[in-house]
Amino acid sequence: MKANFTNPNEDLQAIREIMERSSKFLSLSGLSGIFAGGCALIGAAIAWFFMLESGRISLVDYLRSPDKLSNSEMGFYLSLDLLLVLAFAVLGAILFSQRKARRAGQQFWTKTTQLVVVHLMIPLICGGIFALILLFQHNLMLVASVMLIFYGLSLVNAGKFTFSEIHYLGLTEIVLGILAGLFVELGLLFWTVGFGFMHIVYGTVMYYRHER
Repeated sequence: MKANFTNPNEDLQAIREIMERSSKFLSLSGLSGIFAGGCALIGAAIAWFFMLESGRISLVDYLRSPDKLSNSEMGFYLSLDLLLVLAFAVLGAILFSQRKARRAGQQFWTKTTQLVVVHLMIPLICGGIFALILLFQHNLMLVASVMLIFYGLSLVNAGKFTFSEIHYLGLTEIVLGILAGLFVELGLLFWTVGFGFMHIVYGTVMYYRHER
């Protein structure tokens, strides 16, 4: 009889993969990042070209005149634009990740998924409350900076439970948020880069590294 010899390196690799699947949320799809980035770019384009420029008043003028913004319909439409971008981005993340999990024969909603959601939402909710406080205080110049920084902290906080690209995306968002706080007149530009282009870049990297 011939003895069956196994490769120790292959066994260790298999064990590592099993442990990674059980401790990390690997159903997150890179396509969800690309979709979220596309939604952010569309939302920024609507805010800039169709709402602000059509009124012949720049975003900086609105931010420096909060009473004018709060007393006009423009504030409502800008808020609605932001909420729609957020809603479509979250919906896309859920749908694309569910599809990836289904194709891999994995369960989407697990204990690890719950950990990701909890660690993501804690800084995100705090940042949302802080942004609302700024809005109620008519201090609109730092809203873009606050959104980017707290969103980056959320990604860094949740990144330990999923792909490493999420961690580095969070660090990128934090840096962009700090720059948005230093150059407040470019807040919409940094917001567009952070929520738009960076999502597309990191989503593309994740897709080709983990799904192709």
